[in-house]
Amino acid sequence: MNIKKRKRPAVEVHTSALNDIMFFLLLFFLLASAVANPNVVKLFLPRSSSGQSVPKKTINVSITKDLEYFVEKKKVTFDELYPAIETYQKVSPDLTVVLYADRTIAIENVVNLTDIANRLKIKLVLATETKK
Repeated sequence: MNIKKRKRPAVEVHTSALNDIMFFLLLFFLLASAVANPNVVKLFLPRSSSGQSVPKKTINVSITKDLEYFVEKKKVTFDELYPAIETYQKVSPDLTVVLYADRTIAIENVVNLTDIANRLKIKLVLATETKK
């Protein structure tokens, strides 16, 4: 009995579809990284109906709901806040402080930071979200 083996066709992998998928993944991650917000401190900002632009020479000061203070993403205590802002003022005399305060904190904490800005004669801007 003469049994012949069947010849199997050669297996081929078409990579043209894989190239398209890799291109779309690369494009997605590039766009997603461009949209990401660099401000790390998560806050619920108060809302405002008027939106104005802020001058270029600014520093960000954040107050969280747990009363933690951040100057340019660096955690500081309230006592360290005045010297930290003062060092930025020495570098840039026409400095503007953008205050990111959680909407649930007491107004007294915002007023304390306003007093520091007044003593240093620095402009202070309160960051808000636009009303939807």
